Amino acid sequence: MDYQQRITRRVAAHRRAGFLGWFSVGLGLAELVCARGLARFLGMSAGTIRLYGLREIATGAGIFASRDDPAPWIWGRVAGDALDLATLAANVSGNPRKAAIAFALANVAGATALDLMTARELSLLKELAAPSRDYSDRVGFAGSPESVRGAARDDFEVPRDMQQVPPGMRPTLH
Repeated sequence: MDYQQRITRRVAAHRRAGFLGWFSVGLGLAELVCARGLARFLGMSAGTIRLYGLREIATGAGIFASRDDPAPWIWGRVAGDALDLATLAANVSGNPRKAAIAFALANVAGATALDLMTARELSLLKELAAPSRDYSDRVGFAGSPESVRGAARDDFEVPRDMQQVPPGMRPTLH
């Protein structure tokens, strides 16, 4: 992958991360404000939904706070999605609201796919990033330019096959 492709992919991944940050904050606020309604719709506890809302808001804030490297927070979203999926799956048996749970599971699975894709992309781009090195203090010589100037002239001998060449055609060192 060349440099331009990495930049394009990085920009796209960071835009998705920003979108996921806003999505987390919005979802978290909805889970806080509408916890009772969601709990009735899903047949679950309102307290659990509120806690998950707080987790979503914290994750969104973390994504915004770490603009340079949001990957750990996106992986946190993936872990939160796994927790959401496990909680929803645990509430299927004995719950009369199975269709609502199935709807919620499908929505969380879709968000999980986007989170996972973004987290993997950000982590891959981080691995591919070449370390930045500063070569501004390098000169390419073993010593200072003054100390190596003329060093080859002291050791130079005209090769035997060139010694018979007329003086104007002989190699000279300046």
